[in-house]
Amino acid sequence: MAQASTRLGEVAGILPAQTIRRLVAEGAIAPAAPVAHGQIQPASIDLRLGDIAHRVRASFLPGPGEDVSRKLRDLTLHVFDLTEGAVLETGCVYVVPLLESLALPDHIAAAANPKSSTGRLDVFTRVIADGVDAFDTVPAGYRGRLYAEICPQTFPIVVRRGSYLSQLRFRIGDPIEADNALLAMQHQLKLVTGGAEDIKGGVALSVDLLGDGSGLVGYRAKRHTGLVDVDKPAACAMLDYWEPIHAHGQRRLILDPDEFYILASKEAVHVPPTHAAEMMPFNPLVGEFRVHYAGFMDPGFGHAPAGGAGARVVLEVRSHKVPFVLEDGQVIGRLVYERMAEVPEVLYGAGLKSNYQAQGLKLSKHFR
Repeated sequence: MAQASTRLGEVAGILPAQTIRRLVAEGAIAPAAPVAHGQIQPASIDLRLGDIAHRVRASFLPGPGEDVSRKLRDLTLHVFDLTEGAVLETGCVYVVPLLESLALPDHIAAAANPKSSTGRLDVFTRVIADGVDAFDTVPAGYRGRLYAEICPQTFPIVVRRGSYLSQLRFRIGDPIEADNALLAMQHQLKLVTGGAEDIKGGVALSVDLLGDGSGLVGYRAKRHTGLVDVDKPAACAMLDYWEPIHAHGQRRLILDPDEFYILASKEAVHVPPTHAAEMMPFNPLVGEFRVHYAGFMDPGFGHAPAGGAGARVVLEVRSHKVPFVLEDGQVIGRLVYERMAEVPEVLYGAGLKSNYQAQGLKLSKHFR
C-alpha cells in the first residue's frame, strides 16, 4: 500500500482536515463568509448554501466552456431569497450558488457527496461546477464557483443561507485500494464483520432483514407530510413521517416502485484512520434500485478507539419502475476504500459529536 509521490512533497490520497484548513488559508478554498465551527470534517468540508435559490425548469450540466450562470439565465423560472429561510417543494428542481468557491492547484481535484442527513431525507442533491460535464466532479486546477442542484423527493424541506446539504473532499492522484490490498486489510483490520467476506471490485455489503429483537428492519417514508427544517435536529415526530417495517418472520422485503426506504447493512463496517470509504451505486443489472445517496465515510467511522465499534451502514433505497424483492443477506452495494494522504488530526466520532458513529438502523438526526 505504498503511496505515490507527487510534487511539493505531497502524496497521493484524500486530503485530511489539517490540509483542508491550509487550502482555506492559502485561498485554494475561497469562502464568501468565514469558515464555520465544525464545517471541516476529518476528510471533507461541508458546503454552505448561499443567499438565493433558482427554481429551474430542469436539471442540467453546463458542459465544456459553459458557465452555470449562463445556463441559469435560460432555465430559471424564478429566483427567491434564502437569508430568512425558504421552502423547497418536492418534485421541483432548484439551483443554489454556494458560499464556497475554489482556486485549486493543478494537482488537486475534488468530488462531492450529499451529507448523510441529506440522503436520509431523500433529498437528491448534486454539486455543479462551471464547464464540467459530470455532477459532483471538480477537476484538478478548477477555478470558479460551485452550485448545488437540489430536488426534494419525499419531504418538503426548509433551507437557508448557510445550510449544509453537501460535502466536498479533495484528492491527489488515484488513491483507490485494489482488491488484494483490501483482502490484506480485511484480515489485519477487519473492514467488515458479521457478513460474508466478499471482496471483488470493493467490499460487499448486504442488507439486514432480520432486524433487532423487536423485528424492526427498516422504515418506509410517508407521503404528503409536513416540512423538515434541515437545520433543526430532533424537531420532527418520527411517526408523522415514517412507517416502521417489521420482519414478521419473513426474510424478505418487497420494494414498491418509487417508494423510499431506510434499511441497514448486515455487516458492521470499519474505516481505519488511514483511509476513507465510499459506497458505490450497485450494478443495475442485478436489480432496478438505487442505494445510498450519501456515500462518503470519514476516517474513523466504525473505528473502536473512536467509539464506533459495530457501526452499520444505513441504506437509502428506492426501487425504480417495478416492484423488487430484497432477500436478507442479499448484496446491495460495495465499499471502495481510498488512502488518506495523511492521518486526520481528528477522527470521525472522536470529539466531533458525530451523529452516526456506532449507528445501527437510524433515521436522520431530524426525527425524534
